[in-house]
Amino acid sequence: MKFGPVPLDQAEGAILAHSVATPQGRLRKGQWIGAQEMACLRAAELTEVIVARPEPGEIHEDAAATRLAQALVPDPEAADLTLTRATTGRVNLLAAGPGVVELDAPRLTALNRIDPMITLATVPRHQQMDAGRMVATIKIIPYAVSGASLDAAEVLLEGHRTLQLHRPVLKTAALVVTEIPGGAGEAGLPAIRDRLAALDMTLDHVETVAHRRDPLAQALGDLRDADRYDLILVLTASATSDPGDVVPAAIREAGGTVERFGMPVDPGNLLVLGRLRGRDVIGLPGCARSPALNGADWVLARLACGIATGDAEIAAMGVGGLLKEIPTRPHPRRRGS
Repeated sequence: MKFGPVPLDQAEGAILAHSVATPQGRLRKGQWIGAQEMACLRAAELTEVIVARPEPGEIHEDAAATRLAQALVPDPEAADLTLTRATTGRVNLLAAGPGVVELDAPRLTALNRIDPMITLATVPRHQQMDAGRMVATIKIIPYAVSGASLDAAEVLLEGHRTLQLHRPVLKTAALVVTEIPGGAGEAGLPAIRDRLAALDMTLDHVETVAHRRDPLAQALGDLRDADRYDLILVLTASATSDPGDVVPAAIREAGGTVERFGMPVDPGNLLVLGRLRGRDVIGLPGCARSPALNGADWVLARLACGIATGDAEIAAMGVGGLLKEIPTRPHPRRRGS
């Protein structure tokens, strides 16, 4: 691309590189300079203007962004994404509904290595999204980009599902709350309902039992035989502190299995994940009573969207799993505290 100042009488047909104030109003950068724009520039009594001129083989920024978006998401409906119209070399990819993002990170990194003038930024893999939130943005940095680079990007993406949204597949949940004298009881129930609602799920059953293995196992056994619930949640009055504690023991007594106790995500360390007659059981950590992000949100969102989540997947959450440092903890993490 040729870029720089030119005499005003040579500017027609080029792209205005920088915004210019004129008596008729501001001409925005990136505009093609036609007869009307020339008249405005002359009225501003300019003798030269900074312009950009694409050279042979270069593609205008909006056309390039559009082509890249179509190569990245050839079927937006199938990917549950919507694409905005290109403007100033940018196309945004938005979530068509709630869900969890799936992406091919190595391929997207390779895309960003083709040409620094072609860029794609995304949210992290498995990020939970609401409808209309931005999943990714494509930005062509200059006013035109090499057609050869764009061709290489299209070849890299062809035939690959590189970016998509997993929509929720679970619809209903049941919650068992355990209680002790003076405990929190059903405090936090609104936060749990809101979490489920954000995933298009409903909380169709809530019951409270004593914080003991046998009553909890009985409640889980009853839910095990109630096919109308896709997911079972347990919120305990006292934090689970051992693989033999109330929640893991009750899951086993009800005929289920414990897939994982403890997760390397903070807040959220004390999560329990089990299986009961083909359905997932999440023993929620106490921090789930708050609407703040915690490890249970990651597990809940992935399970709701049909993404396999077990011991290995939870272990991998540790990198990036320090979600919040709480300064009021009784045992601060910082050295010397």
